[in-house]
Amino acid sequence: MGSQSFSSAPLQAENLLYRRALYTFSGAHFLNDLVTTGMVPALVVMYKHALDLNYTQSTLIVLVSYFASSVTQPVFGMLTDRRPRVWLFSLGVFLSISGLAFTAVAPSLGWLLVCIAVSGFGSGVFHPEASRGTHFASGLKKGLAQAIFQVGGNAGQAVGPLMIPLFLAHTGIHGLIWLLPVAFLSLILTVPLLGWMNGKVQNIKRTKKEMAGKNHIPGVILLVLVIILRSWCQVGVVIFLPFYLKHASLETTELLNFVFVGAGALGTLFGGMISDRVGMKRLLVVSMFLATPFALLLPHLSGWLSVLDLLCFGFSVLSSFSVGVVYMQKLLPKNIALASGLSIGFGVGAGGIGSVFMGGISDLFGVAAVFTILSFLPMIGAILSWFLPNEKKLAS
Repeated sequence: MGSQSFSSAPLQAENLLYRRALYTFSGAHFLNDLVTTGMVPALVVMYKHALDLNYTQSTLIVLVSYFASSVTQPVFGMLTDRRPRVWLFSLGVFLSISGLAFTAVAPSLGWLLVCIAVSGFGSGVFHPEASRGTHFASGLKKGLAQAIFQVGGNAGQAVGPLMIPLFLAHTGIHGLIWLLPVAFLSLILTVPLLGWMNGKVQNIKRTKKEMAGKNHIPGVILLVLVIILRSWCQVGVVIFLPFYLKHASLETTELLNFVFVGAGALGTLFGGMISDRVGMKRLLVVSMFLATPFALLLPHLSGWLSVLDLLCFGFSVLSSFSVGVVYMQKLLPKNIALASGLSIGFGVGAGGIGSVFMGGISDLFGVAAVFTILSFLPMIGAILSWFLPNEKKLAS
């Protein structure tokens, strides 16, 4: 009896949340997304004026950032599923921050895009290992753990636009160089966790052949499409709201972006907490359907009603963010890093492609046309979500 309880102790430990690691992953995610998906879209307005760019050239900045991230995430996900490289966790967040810092001294659009590409590449190599580490630290609470991890990223996205009115509006683009000390601080945060991550990877190697479940490719394709539509909603609002509200100050529009993305961070936390009770597929369908009326109303509101609408829109459309990651891991049970690369990387990064498409629409038909398109994306996403496989059947 004593030996049985002793042998069950490691198993019980595996089922518990490793909070120190989890909050480190979340903190690193905050720093990474602060500069990539948070600041880069918000900086488009400043880059546009500094280098005298048109709308299409301006959104090309977001495309390069997101494309560099979206291509590298699934690629490195596949590579690290075969041979994990935990040091990419620290290197990635360092490159994402320092790459954006050097845009402060970029003399032309070409050099600016090079620096942005380095930052996007860093984000791409960071996410697979960070998401895998979160999976290791989650124990049995997969939804909650991914919610905490994703809230870190969403909080970074929300705070990113606030850097414009609080700091960069006073320093200009050149103030970005002060991100370099933050890049080195990220190493102090992340490097101490690499030993624990490596130990977990070695344990997984020994048990990988015994893992149950098969990859569900049709479900993966469908979920990626849903994530792309959700990403287009988010990127479209963050980039084009300052252009749409052209009579409002830059500080006002960035505060509205904070409301939208900040509400999304809160929605992510709540979505992750309740997904284990109501089911991931149900949460995904309902959240996208709930976002539809708020997306439809957004172009027709002003004043405090628009703030309230952005709050509800952000909360609903982004409440499935962490759920999408766990869902993808269930669809790809033998490829955890690839699952995060597709759900956080390729799917979300495709928002960059959507931003350039919407930039072209703005040049041809005006910014209002973009918000008309955004109005219908959550509804399409909800319909596609309905055809996803039930996660309970995947687990059985």
